[in-house]
Amino acid sequence: MKTKYDFLIVGTGLFGAVSAYLLKQKEYSVLMIDKRAHIGGNVYTEKVNGINVHKYGAHIFHTSNKEVWQFVNSFVEFNRYTNSPVANYKGKLYNLPFNMNTFYQMWGVKTPAEAQLKIEEQRKEASEKLRAKSEQLGIPCEPQNLEEQALLLVGRDIYEALIKGYTQKQWGRQCTELPAFIIKRLPVRFTFDNNYFNDTYQGIPIGGYTHLIEKMIAGCEVRLGIDYFQQKDELDAMADRVIYTGEIDRYFNYQHGHLQYRTVSFETEVLEDVTNYQGNAVVNYTDAETPYTRIIEHKHFEMIGADVVSCPDTIISREYSKEWQPGDEPYYPVNDDKNSALYAQYEAMADAQNKVIFGGRLAEYKYYDMHKVIERAFEVIGQL
Repeated sequence: MKTKYDFLIVGTGLFGAVSAYLLKQKEYSVLMIDKRAHIGGNVYTEKVNGINVHKYGAHIFHTSNKEVWQFVNSFVEFNRYTNSPVANYKGKLYNLPFNMNTFYQMWGVKTPAEAQLKIEEQRKEASEKLRAKSEQLGIPCEPQNLEEQALLLVGRDIYEALIKGYTQKQWGRQCTELPAFIIKRLPVRFTFDNNYFNDTYQGIPIGGYTHLIEKMIAGCEVRLGIDYFQQKDELDAMADRVIYTGEIDRYFNYQHGHLQYRTVSFETEVLEDVTNYQGNAVVNYTDAETPYTRIIEHKHFEMIGADVVSCPDTIISREYSKEWQPGDEPYYPVNDDKNSALYAQYEAMADAQNKVIFGGRLAEYKYYDMHKVIERAFEVIGQL
């Protein structure tokens, strides 16, 4: 076993794995460590009853970057999965994102012209309120919170049924207390198209994300169950450079205080002798009364047609959003003014480090789609 490496990578998630592969191509020696008992970070999938379960929530790969798409497919083949979530509002189902199917389900309109007219009619109330406020104050006014922004974009019916309750559960705050920028734009399509993403490429790695990560880090030494901070000096001494993918505030021992996150908990259930629970991978529960935000049925990510029925069981995960507390798994950064200012202090400290490179969602306190994580790793390692 080696005792000296060119690079120590703290974390075996997507940023760490892509970095390891790229460094290996440059003939650097790499040691990877992870505090968990498995590789893959939050993209980790585990096979249960023949089904690849997304243990830390649904991960759907999508990109318009051909280089990134060819990169991931060079390790494993991706299937043709297309993300087409369904919304359940008090027992009534709607297609997402907002498109002609949604408008027909909500209002019975059948043509784009009818749908546009209906949305303009719905937006009128919010537009007139904003105009009146502008006239009263004598200055142009903008929506002051998420509710005002949503009503201005899509009107009351869609807001009440498909946005309000879901968003309040997701953020743990009333929509009137959330900033407008969270939904500065809402995709509204006047076509019968349930494809959630607009990207050129989309799919799930056949065999699961763990299979993808295994291929990326093949040939690297990996040590699991290692808490970096319990052996930091010893581990740092083993490498010339460190790539750190964990929480940036944790690295600096919370010198300026804790950054805030939203986190997610999962209630996963194996349903034996149930071949098909909800008919779709993702069903959002958009009413305020249902405690969970959505149910994921994992088999639909990789099984299509007859494969769904031939697998005798299914596995579902109910997803609950909650405020992050120390010890919880951090998921979504809270990019408000307070946390952005706090991150800027930690970022300045990170920039002053000569030996350590900070990269990925937690180390950069930034929500990244998976393809953006890969692009960022290309950029960081490409500069070495």
